[in-house]
Amino acid sequence: MKIIIAPDKFKGALSATQVAQAMAEGVRLIDSTIEVLQLPLADGGEDSAAILTSAVGGRTVTIAAKDPLFRAIKASYGLSANGQTAFIEMATASGLARLLNHERNPLLTSTFGTGELILDALKCGAKRLIVCIGGSATNDAGIGMAAALGYRFLDKNNAELQPIGANLAAICSIDAGHVTPLLQNIEVVVACDVTNPLHGPHGAACVYGPQKGADTTAVIQLDAGLLNFSQVIKNQLSIDLQAIEGSGAAGGLGGGCVAFLNATLQSGIDTVLQALDFEKHLKGTDLVLTGEGKIDQQTLQGKLIAGVARAAKAQHVPVAALCGSLLLSSQAIDKLGLSYATSVISGPMTLQEAINATPQNVRDSTAAIVRLLKAMRKS
Repeated sequence: MKIIIAPDKFKGALSATQVAQAMAEGVRLIDSTIEVLQLPLADGGEDSAAILTSAVGGRTVTIAAKDPLFRAIKASYGLSANGQTAFIEMATASGLARLLNHERNPLLTSTFGTGELILDALKCGAKRLIVCIGGSATNDAGIGMAAALGYRFLDKNNAELQPIGANLAAICSIDAGHVTPLLQNIEVVVACDVTNPLHGPHGAACVYGPQKGADTTAVIQLDAGLLNFSQVIKNQLSIDLQAIEGSGAAGGLGGGCVAFLNATLQSGIDTVLQALDFEKHLKGTDLVLTGEGKIDQQTLQGKLIAGVARAAKAQHVPVAALCGSLLLSSQAIDKLGLSYATSVISGPMTLQEAINATPQNVRDSTAAIVRLLKAMRKS
């Protein structure tokens, strides 16, 4: 018998790797002869680069870079064992977690540090980039990233602009004369879990700007800047970013990656599953065990568990999901493509008690599923 263990993190309790380990222990409690493949997952957001790097036997590279406010920091990215693929998590350098609450202002923040990570990876010989863009502190449409790679953004007087959100509205032209030649002949895939356009009422500034510290006035200014930026890109590069789903992701970094890196935007979980050769591993598998902290309506919107279930269903492999909080009806669980879903919480307890008991509860719940599976196979 073969079981693939492919969970997300249980936020606040266990990392995806720790959840996978607890599930594996639960399997071994019932039958130590079962073949277990642990593939902890992420959906393109937090920890995605680390998980992908570990899965391919890669290494972590740490460099000097800039945070969203151009302060000197140390930031990391992953590099595959053969050096051909780099895993860039933009939040490592340009994420909201880099700032204190009072420092959050997307008019002033930049993705420059993300560009520095990309440039270093290219200098190391990477020809394929997987860029995970969740958790951004920015709304600069990726001009900071592009500036680190040699692009210059000019105003009406041909003066160079600092690559921050406040200056998007002042861009009149883009100078690509000093762009690193390392961008030639590379493949870039952006893990993106939102479909927002670049600007407008459903765009980057209006929907996500307030989360990053933008007040009403700043949102209006940023949205106008994104509109201007999209027009400059359309006029100069013949790319209609507004027509591309996900161009508004990460404060427009999704669109910036398309414009400046010729990137492809795709679902975060699909990107991770492809990088891990998940489809290949499914062959000969009897059960996939997945899970996350909460299974609710958001889970139905193409998030991690939905992606796992979709991939497994294509090969007729049943999927069982464990979670801390299960907020879906049986009909919704069926719609999600799961054969079984259950909360691991064993009885009434406080939130802290539930968090503390998560490792044991995940082990016990996994053991119960495996025990049932073995009994069904015998009958």
